[in-house]
Amino acid sequence: MRYLITGGAGFIGSHLAERLLDRGNRVVLLDNLSTGSVENIRHLKSSGRMQYHLDNIENRQLLAELVDDADVIVHLAAAVGVKLIVESPVKTIETNVNGTQLILEAACKKKKLVLAASTSEVYGKNTNVPFQEDADLVLGPTTKGRWSYAASKALDEFLAISYWKEKKLPVIVARLFNTVGPRQTGRYGMVLPNFVKSALDNTTISVYGNGKQSRCFCDVRDTVEGVIRLMDSERAIGEVVNVGNTEEITIEGLAHRVKERTGSFSPIEYVPYDKAYEPGFEDMMRRVPSVEKLQALTGFRPHTPLNEIIDRVAVFFRQKTEGLDVQKLATASAD
Repeated sequence: MRYLITGGAGFIGSHLAERLLDRGNRVVLLDNLSTGSVENIRHLKSSGRMQYHLDNIENRQLLAELVDDADVIVHLAAAVGVKLIVESPVKTIETNVNGTQLILEAACKKKKLVLAASTSEVYGKNTNVPFQEDADLVLGPTTKGRWSYAASKALDEFLAISYWKEKKLPVIVARLFNTVGPRQTGRYGMVLPNFVKSALDNTTISVYGNGKQSRCFCDVRDTVEGVIRLMDSERAIGEVVNVGNTEEITIEGLAHRVKERTGSFSPIEYVPYDKAYEPGFEDMMRRVPSVEKLQALTGFRPHTPLNEIIDRVAVFFRQKTEGLDVQKLATASAD
């Protein structure tokens, strides 16, 4: 099988590419490095079954060639992270909606299977947890830029399902819930890598809001497994499916858990949303997935416990720091 992964040099994309290569598949990555990094895929470059293109989805000629050569397209490219969304709502909407439209349009010509990655953000202010795929989407007002990401991804879903219903393009929509793990950075506000890095540095861990908001964190290995199993299941075509862990924890509890797992002396500081993001910022108080549909379709449900996830992220940052230290020593010796 030949897979095209948009956003392939990103956090999730690089792990998915790694897993597909391990299965013996051919993988082509397309990424403009706006949020991805070549460092994420450096260890994969030696594989004769992987190619990568540093370019935009808007390059229609290249996209047409790559889609034509693929059996399956995994569309992961998107604007990501609350910080980026709040600071650049125009970019968020244009990147998500235009990119998805171009992918679906190109894939439709050859009826290639498309798995489109969506997000738990689309549930918005819905308070009926666990979230089920057929639940109402309750978004905030259009004057709040925070909801632009959720709205754009919801439109992506409508578009994908419409292509399936009207044009018979085989599509699968995977709603991902807080995927975390090695290679994820805190650059755009991702909470776990920020907490772990601060804990390892023994610097202040900043909890936004009152810390009572809760999330479920899914190990990237489980997310990748869920995505692959969905693509392997014909019954998943035309469906919207949650992919996430069901172990819930408050952000305040996460900060204390990270301190405990890393043996950190970091103080915990509470930062009001208005100061962290923008005046009037709104957040989702709970975000818990129902994964019954995923299990019914694939026989799989994410299972990696939070403690193990935190430990894996901590090891990644420690190794990264050690690598930088070695590099500094080598440079100093050369001087």
